[in-house]
Amino acid sequence: MNDVNNHPELHVNEEPRNDFMDVAVGFGLMFGVCLVMAIIATIISMS
Repeated sequence: MNDVNNHPELHVNEEPRNDFMDVAVGFGLMFGVCLVMAIIATIISMS
């Protein structure tokens, strides 16, 4: 049996990701959506 299959720490990541950029983009998009909703709600409440 192959020992590499029994040790997840030896597994090579086939698709390396930049976790910081993933978090930054997700935060930015969520902030943008919430900002747009707040602006729309403010405009509706003022009219």
